[in-house]
Amino acid sequence: MAIGIFDSGLGGLTVWDAVQARLSDVEFVYMADSAHAPYGVRTPDQIFDLTCASVQKLFDAGCDLVILACNTASAAALRRMQESWVPENKRVLGVFVPMIEALTERQWGDNSPPREVAVKHAALFATPATVASRAFQRELAFRAIGVDVEAQACGGVVDAIEDGDMILAEALVRSHVDALKRKMPTPEAAILGCTHYPLMKDVFQDALGADVAVFSQADLVAESLSDYLKRHPDKMGTGKAAFMTTGDPKTVSDRATQFLRRRIDFVAA
Repeated sequence: MAIGIFDSGLGGLTVWDAVQARLSDVEFVYMADSAHAPYGVRTPDQIFDLTCASVQKLFDAGCDLVILACNTASAAALRRMQESWVPENKRVLGVFVPMIEALTERQWGDNSPPREVAVKHAALFATPATVASRAFQRELAFRAIGVDVEAQACGGVVDAIEDGDMILAEALVRSHVDALKRKMPTPEAAILGCTHYPLMKDVFQDALGADVAVFSQADLVAESLSDYLKRHPDKMGTGKAAFMTTGDPKTVSDRATQFLRRRIDFVAA
């Protein structure tokens, strides 16, 4: 029985890798909309339409629960999908909330009123579309007060990672961190608001400094999903494990194998 994981490209493999390690008895269907990546430079309507099309493929593959392992889709499309598109017997979850719960030191599912937390100055690194949506700040406001968030749109990083150009990706990350520090010289915490960015976590940490707590999503989402499945075992679905892409399967398979350092074979969606 399978759960769906969606990303516009391959960044969501960082989430898949973490949840597969934690939930080894669960099968996952991974969907990469590689033909239309990256989403971070698209309009909200485009992101919504593309995300719905890919999530429908996961529903069709037998998944009752889909994780949007794409911050851009979570920011720009999730709420609209939940309000107007997702069927009653299906569930679509995003990746923002586990990150914010960790940042604000709240237990999973804690819906108590917002309160002051230890972190007062947080940096958010994300795609241009995620930054423009202000979804992170909106979700944070439900859980914490008094947190100053400075967002930095990291143009080009996803493209460089998808192309396998890690030298360019590193240079871009350091440039974006420098730009953030000019606006917020001493952040206490940094949120890597894109599932591609864990691949560059060490570079972010080095550029930010050892005293900055860097929050990366993969392990946090895995813990949150494990907790959710304990409470909703009916959402396991009926699908079988697979990796699907709207792009060229061979190219995407080779790139995924390079990312995770083990063979990953995609098929055409």
